[in-house]
Amino acid sequence: MVDTAPHVERGHPIIFALLCVFAIIEGCITAWLVAKFNDNNSYPSNSYRDRLKFLVFTSWWTVVFTALYIAAFLLAATSFVASLASHTIWLFITWVFWLAAAASITAALGGGKRCGHADLLYCNHLVAAEAFAWIEFILISLAFIVVAWLAYTALRRGDRLSAALV
Repeated sequence: MVDTAPHVERGHPIIFALLCVFAIIEGCITAWLVAKFNDNNSYPSNSYRDRLKFLVFTSWWTVVFTALYIAAFLLAATSFVASLASHTIWLFITWVFWLAAAASITAALGGGKRCGHADLLYCNHLVAAEAFAWIEFILISLAFIVVAWLAYTALRRGDRLSAALV
């Protein structure tokens, strides 16, 4: 059996840092959009308002938890917080959030919006929020696939999911 520990020790902080950085970018863009639209209540529709606010929540949810998981992994890698079970549950919930958020903003924009031909206020910012939401979804998907594979191999070895990630 291949020893994945060195790869996980190196890759975990990298992928979670990328998740955190892109979530900060998404959080800043969407928070700015919400603030601008709130200033004069100029949302194109209530649908945009709700979807943008969900993106703000999902972004900052990801920032907080990725930072906590990086700290837990580096400081207490054998704790339950840094376990396969904890990672699997959090990644699944967050994967669902990002799928819903990215798909909903894409649906609101009609997918592939061309701002040169649209009369949508802050169109370029909305398209950037859509793009970063899909980037975050792809990163979360990759992390979830890797952790699910690690969980599968741990179970095949007879380990528990509450065991350490490495």
